Amino acid sequence: MYTTLKTYLSNLESNFDSIPTSRKNDLEKVADYAGSKLGHDETAKLNFICTHNSRRSHLAQIWTAVAASHYNVNDIETYSGGTEATAFNPRAVAALERAGFQIENPGGENPRYKVRFDEDSDPMICFSKTFDDPVNPDSGFAAIMTCSDADENCPFVPGAEFRKPITYRDPKESDGTEKETETYDERCKQIATQMFYMMSLTNRNLK
Repeated sequence: MYTTLKTYLSNLESNFDSIPTSRKNDLEKVADYAGSKLGHDETAKLNFICTHNSRRSHLAQIWTAVAASHYNVNDIETYSGGTEATAFNPRAVAALERAGFQIENPGGENPRYKVRFDEDSDPMICFSKTFDDPVNPDSGFAAIMTCSDADENCPFVPGAEFRKPITYRDPKESDGTEKETETYDERCKQIATQMFYMMSLTNRNLK
């Protein structure tokens, strides 16, 4: 794992106490779902869904994959999608780079970013897509709604066998302001902390 990212991760567990009890309860339910799948020798497929698949859903997808690797939770697959496709927002990409990820941008209107947290691992290919895009699972997955708009406007996610809203405030509200970088970094760390907490519970459930 890259050195800067290792340093970033070293502080996450100390922030677990900052997670509100109600959110911990929601994260525990997702961890229980994942643990149940893994306990039956099945792959736990987690699809993080927001409206535009541009910020929060990507952050959750990526951090959950890193957390699963960190806690040695195998057979976790992470995905993301939206109710519509736009592009993985460069501000969210920049926040991940500041956290220590190595990210390659091939260009284009909807770039297929190559996101790496370890030089020896295959990159995650991250781009904006709808939740039912062919690269995402079409059955037997958990739909985790990361924004309230998607949760309200998409009451039924075809193929999902489990659904849970884990919503976050949109960092988009700071775009173009002097607080833009600070807001994106805060949301990135908040999601990282909570996804690590969730995977720590999944790891504990398997023991």
